[in-house]
Amino acid sequence: MKALLRFSAIDMGTNSFHMIIVEIRKDGSFKYLDKEREVVRLATGSERSMGEISEADIQKTIYLLNNFKQLADYYHSQPRAVATSAIREAQNKVYFIERVKAETGLSVEVIDGKQEAGLIYLGMNMALDLKDKNAISFDIGGGSTEIIYSKAGEIKFVDSLKLGAVRLSKMFFPDHILTDKNINECSRYIQNIFNEHSIPYKDVNYEVAVGASGTIQSVAFILAAKNKMKLPKSMNDFVISADDFQMVMNEVLNKRTTDERLSIPGMEDKRADILPAGLLILEYIFKVFGINEMRISEFALREGIIIDSYNKYLKLK
Repeated sequence: MKALLRFSAIDMGTNSFHMIIVEIRKDGSFKYLDKEREVVRLATGSERSMGEISEADIQKTIYLLNNFKQLADYYHSQPRAVATSAIREAQNKVYFIERVKAETGLSVEVIDGKQEAGLIYLGMNMALDLKDKNAISFDIGGGSTEIIYSKAGEIKFVDSLKLGAVRLSKMFFPDHILTDKNINECSRYIQNIFNEHSIPYKDVNYEVAVGASGTIQSVAFILAAKNKMKLPKSMNDFVISADDFQMVMNEVLNKRTTDERLSIPGMEDKRADILPAGLLILEYIFKVFGINEMRISEFALREGIIIDSYNKYLKLK
């Protein structure tokens, strides 16, 4: 019997590193063999620069990647490691990549924001089957926010903004304490960054709005806990209305310290400090695109990496 194909993807993000190991079924769908996630918080700079990756963070990265590689080896799957915002902006990026290669054997692909958006869309499309829809999609990460506009499965517009939950937390909420002043300053900054980009708001005629990654999923967790809802096994296609989002956001922003936010049912321990910044980005997205409801895609960059790797494999056959 012919062995099924196995692929591994490592998503080296600003806030956390993820790895998934999957087996590709005959119909092209995934069977997850293993998943790992570790919070890293690579962003060490200030303002719009992410600065240098510290020696301590390099050593932590090498330790994590060696562990990920051992797990992939156990499943007889060669991992593909892709790095995003914090690493692509790091002043010591080349040194970082060379150290990782020397000490783990992994070649890290550093992708730009538009490549990242394209891979994210591959994951979203598999999760929600967007090929017959006009969709506006968003992924709020630790260091950047990706925007993808697609029509009938074809990407028409992508952009990557230097707006992320970790980046803005370091800029506006370094002690993780919220005030009316720093909330307003952060909101104005988000608006200014959007205004710097030629995003065709008025020309976007969409049928569905899609959100991926930690911030939007955190809203779902809090909303479910508040309403005593049992979360489904998969978050794919979970719907959040604009009113429900605003309710969650108001509750989170009214809790001025991390400890207070940890008292909110459904709040993830490792996101309570950076969630306010992510919610402020998401608030502006809901507002500027006139979104009434947003559907969650549990699949994003790492699933997109798997799909891209599989497509490349098929082309070589």
